[in-house]
Amino acid sequence: MKLKKLGVLLTVITSFAVGGCSSRVDSGDVVHMKLAHNMSEDHPIHKSLSEFERLVEEKSDGTIDIEIYPNGVLGSEREMIELTQTGAIDIAKVSTGALESFEQQYTAFGIPYIFDNLDHYYSVMDDRELMEELYSSTSESGFMGLTYYDSGVRSLYTASKPIMKPSDLKGLKIRVQQSPTAIKMIDLMGGSATPMAFGEVYTGLQQGVIDGAESNETALTTNKHGEVAKHFSYNQHTIVPDLTIMNSKLYNKLTEKQKEAITQAAIESTEYHKKVWNESIENAVKEAKAMGVNFYYPDTKPFQEAVMPLHEEFKENPDIKIMYDKIRNKVN
Repeated sequence: MKLKKLGVLLTVITSFAVGGCSSRVDSGDVVHMKLAHNMSEDHPIHKSLSEFERLVEEKSDGTIDIEIYPNGVLGSEREMIELTQTGAIDIAKVSTGALESFEQQYTAFGIPYIFDNLDHYYSVMDDRELMEELYSSTSESGFMGLTYYDSGVRSLYTASKPIMKPSDLKGLKIRVQQSPTAIKMIDLMGGSATPMAFGEVYTGLQQGVIDGAESNETALTTNKHGEVAKHFSYNQHTIVPDLTIMNSKLYNKLTEKQKEAITQAAIESTEYHKKVWNESIENAVKEAKAMGVNFYYPDTKPFQEAVMPLHEEFKENPDIKIMYDKIRNKVN
C-alpha cells in the first residue's frame, strides 16, 4: 500500500513539475481534475464525492472530467491541502480541523459544544452567504472552499471501559486529529490527547498505543475500529464538518458555465450526502452492535463545563471570534 501511495504521489508531483499544474485548461479541451480524499470507497464521503463527480461532468456537458483518488493515496489531509494549494491536485476533501493551520476562522468549528444541536449546525452550514465568505478567505493562499459534508457528531470510543464522566479519561491516551483545538479539548476533559493519522488508529488500539479515539459511529464499522474498541460513549463533544476545497487558480481559469457546474454540483452533492450519511449512521450502529460494541449515554453537562476554558480562550482571539460569534448568533 505504501509503495502504491508513493507511486501515485510521484506521478502527481511529476505532472505538476512538468506542466505547472495537474490540469489543463485550454479552449475546446476537456479539463481533467484530480480529486483526493482519505476515506475508503465504501464510505459515505466517497459515495457523495462520486455523485459530485457525476454532477460536474453532466452539468459541464463533459468539458470537465474528474478522477477520484480515495484511501489517502495522495497523502495525509495536510499534504492534500498543500498539494491543492500548489495545483498538484485540484480538489480535496479535508476536515475543518486540518484547515485550522491555514485559516484561523476554521478553528471555531472544532470548539467543543459550539453547536447546541444538529438544527443549529445546519442553520450555520446551509447559510451560503455566511459560508461563502469563509470559503473565499483562503483564495489568495491557493485554495477555496466549495461545500461541506456531514462528518457526524463526534464522541468517545475506548477499548477498556465506557466514558461516563470526564474523570473516566484520566490516564487514557485518546487519538485526536492533527488539531490544536482537539488536543486541548481532550486535555481539558482529563485525558491525554494523542495526535495520530486516522489510518493508524486500528493498529494503535490493537497494540495499546492508544486507549481510545473520538469520532462518529462509522469509524467503528468502515474502519473496523469496533473490533478493538467495544465502548462508544455519546458525550457528543463536536460536530466538525468536512470541506471540499479546490485550487483557486484553476477555478478562476474556468468558463462561467464550468464554474456554475462546479458550484451547483457541490451544493447538490451536499444534499445527497445528508441522506447517505443518515443511512450510514443507522447501519453503522446496527453493525457495530453485532460486532459486540456497547453504546452509552453519559450526561454531557460535565463535559461541557470541562471545556468552557476553550470558549473563553477563543473569544479573546479576534480572528477566531469573528466566526465564533457568527455561529453562536445563529442559535435558534
